[in-house]
Amino acid sequence: MMTLKEQRLEQPNNRGPEMAKKAKKRKYSKGAAKKVGRAMKKRKTGTLKSGRSGRKVKSKKQAIAIGLSEARKKGAKVPKKRKKKS
Repeated sequence: MMTLKEQRLEQPNNRGPEMAKKAKKRKYSKGAAKKVGRAMKKRKTGTLKSGRSGRKVKSKKQAIAIGLSEARKKGAKVPKKRKKKS
């Protein structure tokens, strides 16, 4: 009769070496994270404005999008834009 502890030790670990590599890989660079953080702070203070219209940004999602687009322009490591769902 096996104890519970022995059973757990016998079971294979769900995460193999492939998963460990993926966990370490950064999707966004530190520079991109700084840009998004700056945009979020500006949004909170009410000074973040959108592109052409110049209106105040109130949405968190829009603030993140602005930060990421600025990071892309600077050449930071940022994944490509996702296609909009219709």
